[in-house]
Amino acid sequence: MNSFLKSNSFQVFLARLLAGYMRWVLRLQFGLRVVGRENLTVLAENKPVIAAFWHETLPTMPVLWREANKAGTKRPAVVLASRHRDGQLIGNIARAFGVGLVSGSSSNGGAAGMHELVRLLNSGTNVALTPDGPRGPARQAAAGVAALAGLTGAVVLPCSAATSRFIILRKSWDSMRIPLPFGRVVLVCGAPLHVKRENWRAALPMIEAALNDARAQAVP
Repeated sequence: MNSFLKSNSFQVFLARLLAGYMRWVLRLQFGLRVVGRENLTVLAENKPVIAAFWHETLPTMPVLWREANKAGTKRPAVVLASRHRDGQLIGNIARAFGVGLVSGSSSNGGAAGMHELVRLLNSGTNVALTPDGPRGPARQAAAGVAALAGLTGAVVLPCSAATSRFIILRKSWDSMRIPLPFGRVVLVCGAPLHVKRENWRAALPMIEAALNDARAQAVP
């Protein structure tokens, strides 16, 4: 049984089940408020974008791609997920929403993952990243987003999303919020951030502050 639960076929089935739950939850909300809707347009502009959000918001972030598509975004998108089983589960859920997967993390396959993200951004693909993933500390930005933006010239779009009804996984390192139906959704898209190639490390506090501000506006 343990072997079956770890199998690729079961993980794909579980990802589809969870993706179906997220679609169902988002449909059964009583309203959506978008803060910074005008900033969604950068996802459809000539240059690709790095959409950044804290790891705790992952279950609600499909609403970003839904609203981006409504705003006219045709550009493909990928998400970076760790090679651990949990990361691959997240990646398979992303695929169910039409978002591609790049495998890698700061501890396993990080260099290969970064090179692939650089290639994809340069070829015109949007990228979604959690600056505090895959293992935290929660809401502390690691170097990846700023370094990637500095290398490619892509702007960083700080985002957050939350529902008014949710449960918190208090034993998870990020206290992930699982949305529940029959509430209201808030999606926040902050002003795009520009990162200088020669001094990308200086952008880390700016990115962290922008993500915390987006979170504060989204969380009830």
